[in-house]
Amino acid sequence: MNVIGARPDGWWRDRDGAMRRLAAELDAFSRATGEPVAVVFDGRPRAIAADRVDVRFATRRGRDAADDDIAALAVADGDPATLTVVTSDARLAGRVDAAGARVVGAGAFRRTLDDALARDPVREEPGGGGRTSPG
Repeated sequence: MNVIGARPDGWWRDRDGAMRRLAAELDAFSRATGEPVAVVFDGRPRAIAADRVDVRFATRRGRDAADDDIAALAVADGDPATLTVVTSDARLAGRVDAAGARVVGAGAFRRTLDDALARDPVREEPGGGGRTSPG
């Protein structure tokens, strides 16, 4: 949600749509970069299609639920130095850094994501609008 919130585009009026758009953008990012991508959302599980993204929902409800799952993934990883966790939450950043993962701020990643999307010659337009060249 930090990456979604990095752009104040009214996402809060359509949280489901914002999650679907981010998943589509992460899918294009993974296709463009070859990087594996996982996202952990807060809230109730919902159907979000993404071919190349491991879409997860927090295993519990409440404050810091997704953060706890993300930190647990970093701790459980056999080689956490290969992980990059995107967050603007200082507490989560400290937890994953202590586990050995790299941390990138949501705003910085948003810019990286936008750059990768601009280089993607053909990507699925969020909302089912068909394929388009970004412009």
